[in-house]
Order: sequence, then C-alpha cells, then structure tokens
Amino acid sequence: MVHLAIRQGFRGIDTANQRKHYFEAAVGEGIADAIDGGLVTREELFLQTKFTHLSGQDERLPYDAKASIGDQVEQSFASSQGHLGVDFIDSYVLHSPTTRKGLGAADLEAWKAMEAIHGEGKVGYLGISNVSLEQLRTLHKVAKVKPRFAQIRCYASRGWERDTREFCGVNGIVFQGFSLLTANRQVLNHEAMKEMARLHRKTAAQIIFRYALEVGMLPLTGTKSGVHMAEDLDVFGFQLTVADVKAIETMGSEEKPRPFRVTIKRPGE
Repeated sequence: MVHLAIRQGFRGIDTANQRKHYFEAAVGEGIADAIDGGLVTREELFLQTKFTHLSGQDERLPYDAKASIGDQVEQSFASSQGHLGVDFIDSYVLHSPTTRKGLGAADLEAWKAMEAIHGEGKVGYLGISNVSLEQLRTLHKVAKVKPRFAQIRCYASRGWERDTREFCGVNGIVFQGFSLLTANRQVLNHEAMKEMARLHRKTAAQIIFRYALEVGMLPLTGTKSGVHMAEDLDVFGFQLTVADVKAIETMGSEEKPRPFRVTIKRPGE
C-alpha cells in the first residue's frame, strides 16, 4: 500500500510506532522498495511518525515498559529509525496525552525527551495528536520547541474544529485533519454536497479534501484503493466558490428539527 501510494504521487507519509494500529516496519519496506526502484528519493518524502504512551500500546512494545518516559521516547524513536530505514525523521508526534484534560507529568516528560531529539538534529519538527484546544494551548505555552503540527480528528458537527484551526493559524501550527470522510458520513451523503460534487464534476470526497485545503488544513487520507488514491490527489485543479465553502462549513452542524409533540389534556386538567 505504501509503495502504491508513492507510485500514485503521495510524498507525505504518516505512521506510528504502535503495532496495535500501525505496521511501521512495513511502511519502511514500502519506502525502501520505492527508493530502490527509482520512484522517489528520500529527500522527496516527508516522513512523520509518533511516540505512543504505554496506555495506547498492546504487548508488542517498541520500548522497555519499565523504563522512564524519557528513555521510552528515545527507544521508540530509535526503533522508528530502524523500521523506516532512515537517520532523520521529518516530524515526530506525541500520539495522545495521558489525560483527558490538561497535560500529565508523563506528557511533559515525553515532550522534553522529544525536544532533546530535536536538539540533536534527528528530527525536523515536533507535533501532537488527539488533543483538545485547551491541551494544545497549554503545550504551546510551556514547550521550548513549539509544536509545528496538530493532528486532530475533524468533525463537521463541530464546525470542522474551527476554534482549533484558528489557534493553529495564529501560532504557526499546521492543522493536520484526519477522519475527514469517515467521521462525516452525513456530509458526504448530504444532498447539497451531492449537487456541489455534480457541478464541479468531482466526488464528494474530493470536494471535502478541496475544502480542507482552502480553509488551511493539511488533510490526511488513508485508503487501500489505488483509484481513490489518485482521486484524493486530484484536488488541485479546481477551486470552490465562497458560497461552497460557507455551505460546507455549516453542512454538518445543522440543527435537527425538534420532534413534534402533542399534549392531550383531560377535562378539568
């Protein structure tokens, strides 16, 4: 799949050293095959991976469970270098905070270790994923190396995470939006979206990815289909109108009609 994605034209690859949900070693194999086959050079690729806390892992750990958080970060990063077959990783992301609110001591320790790796010149940028706006604000305030990327699951019902996007825009953070399709089926199936896609001669998915680009998101996509990969990349040759963008902004947050209720009163009530 990685080799196919590169062949179709993708140059940015997002993965994680979390065997529970990712297969980072296979990503490295796909990259190596593409480079060896002359499809691409390492310099043309942007590679992003993540450190995942123990709570997000299964038994296939990329580090010693008994080690300190800082050591776990170093061990996981070294493992990722081996998996991907590179010395330099373009972006290293803290996968998720350990708490729902605020940042825990483990998160701050992990970030400090990531900053040390950045200081050694082994990674270009740092980022964080699966965070609330409050958590992102806190990290941005306390971090010596400010987060360059924020990877967020994007819901149309929440205005496509408008508040977080605005914070990112003001503070030089690239908003990486994921689950743009899977989290927003109601928008994909919306009659107005279908009409918009028909007028632009594109798929609904392409309209959403084009919208993401126009409002300043870096959209992430994942598919097993070579056809869909090609379609996902074919979003640079057209533009949405201002009316299109406004319609998409509100398409998933429309209020549902309240149920109609009839109250019957008995005589004397």
